[in-house]
Order: sequence, then structure tokens, then C-alpha cells
Amino acid sequence: MKKIIGILGGMGPAATADMFQKFIQLTPATKDQEHIPLLISSIPDIPDRSTALLKGGESPLPAMQDYVGRLVNGGAQCIVIACNTAHYWYKDLQATCPVPILSMIETAADAAVNSGLKNIGILATNATLATGLYKQAIEKQGLTYIEPDSSEQQQVMESIYTLKAGDFVTAQTMMQAQKEALFAKGAEAIILGCTEVPILLAQEAKAEPHRYIDATQVLVKRAIKWYLNETSTA
Repeated sequence: MKKIIGILGGMGPAATADMFQKFIQLTPATKDQEHIPLLISSIPDIPDRSTALLKGGESPLPAMQDYVGRLVNGGAQCIVIACNTAHYWYKDLQATCPVPILSMIETAADAAVNSGLKNIGILATNATLATGLYKQAIEKQGLTYIEPDSSEQQQVMESIYTLKAGDFVTAQTMMQAQKEALFAKGAEAIILGCTEVPILLAQEAKAEPHRYIDATQVLVKRAIKWYLNETSTA
């Protein structure tokens, strides 16, 4: 039986769909049967990650553990999480999960090193920045970490929630302004560290791929590599 990858999504649905689309686009398949078997959990009742981290809201961990368990029970032999901020609970999830969970944070940091660039910017949620996950991972690699100032970060968050509310055009304009601000601060490349950000900056990332590290995309590439290695040795 072919290996199955599980996607823990629903945080939000657009980001989950974006990850699914990247699996389709990046898999070296010539027909339907050559695509990677995926189980997708896109149940959007997981408590808000930012609210939990910044305002003492309900923890999303129990719900995430529940849905990871369902993916594993459904046959998933590897898990990827379609949400950057959710990686704050990565170790807790992995501790109770019998199959490997691939880390978006570690994979993006590795991609930053492999880019050969030294000054790495970040576009992510307040909560992701507050956890220091990317800062620690980037600086551990000996790179310079650059993030928006408080007023710029407010615009980043407004852009993300505007997209979640369905207003793509307004959200895109706002995010484009913030990526320009990071480049003006000296960033040579920017990690798109929220699963909504690659959706908003897709055109820029396609035109200048060396200047953007799509955390979702590099995680999908790593998952595809896992799948190909596992199936070739099965």
C-alpha cells in the first residue's frame, strides 16, 4: 500500500487549500495515480492560535491532537501542519503522535541557509513572532533576523484577517506594502511565515523566487521527498 500524508488544516481553509494545491503542483506526476495520497483535515473549529497565545484564550492543542489522531487512524504515516503559528504546539503534538510530524519552522530555516543570503526578513502573525520560533531558528543558523516594527506588524495582521474575511484585493495591497518595508530595512529574502502570506504574495514570489521563502512550499517539498524516499524503500 502506498504511503499516506496527512494534512492538519482548517487554520484557515484557504491556507489548507493552498497547501493541497502545492502538493498537486510540485509532485512529479504524469497521471492521477502518480499523485501523493493525502488525507486532509480541514475542520475550522480549532480555537484561534493567536488569541490563545496573546490573550490567554482557549488552547487549540486538544483539538489539534484530536484531528491528528483521526488522520493517523485514517492511515496517515506522516503529518504536515498547514499553519505556522500552530507550530508553537509542535513538540506537544509530536509527543502524542506515533508518526513523524514535519516542522515548517525548521524546514524554512534550512531553506534560508541554503539560499546563501544572510539577512532574512519575516512576515508572520503576531503570535508567531511572539513565540520567537523563527527568530530562534534563523539566528541558530548564524543569519540576521529582521521583522516589522509594531505599526508595520499591525498592518500585516490586518492584511491576514482581511484575507480570512474574503477581501483578497485589499489584503494583497496591504501585504505588498509590508514586504517592501522589510526590503527597505535590509532584508535580502523574506520568509512567508504565515500560511495566508504566500497567497497574497504569489505573483512576487513567482517573479523573484530567490527573494521569498514560502514556508508552506518548502514544507510540501520536504513532505514529497519523504514520500518518495519511503515508497522507494518500501
